[in-house]
Amino acid sequence: MKPQANFDMTRIDQVGQALARRLNEHATHLPHDISERLRAARMQAMAQRKREPVRIAVPQLSTAGGPSLGNHDEGLNLWSRLASALPLIALLFGLATIHAFQNEHRANEIATLDAELLIDDLPPDAYADPGFLVFLKSNPVQSKAPD
Repeated sequence: MKPQANFDMTRIDQVGQALARRLNEHATHLPHDISERLRAARMQAMAQRKREPVRIAVPQLSTAGGPSLGNHDEGLNLWSRLASALPLIALLFGLATIHAFQNEHRANEIATLDAELLIDDLPPDAYADPGFLVFLKSNPVQSKAPD
């Protein structure tokens, strides 16, 4: 259906051009006032005609074998989908590993701090006493007795 419509438009254009040529041939014998009215009408028609959009040629990539006639599925088979999901899986695995190591490191730090508090000579309640914090701030240099 598309080629027939294109042929019809081409034929209509040819007929229009032939008609314009014949009118132009006989326009030289018209009186001046009629030719001026025709010129003004032509200018109005040209101003009101529909402008066709400008077509810009866009470079396209073609393969060495030329366009193929086969049906392309754009390479979205099972292996391509798995390969495209692989970076996301690696990223999620890396984030989970970092999270696990940070949790383990944090647990080790808390366990070390708890062990130091329990081994220390002061009872744990002393650290919660506001007077003890004032004492530590006012006396920053503490000398420990040798063991």
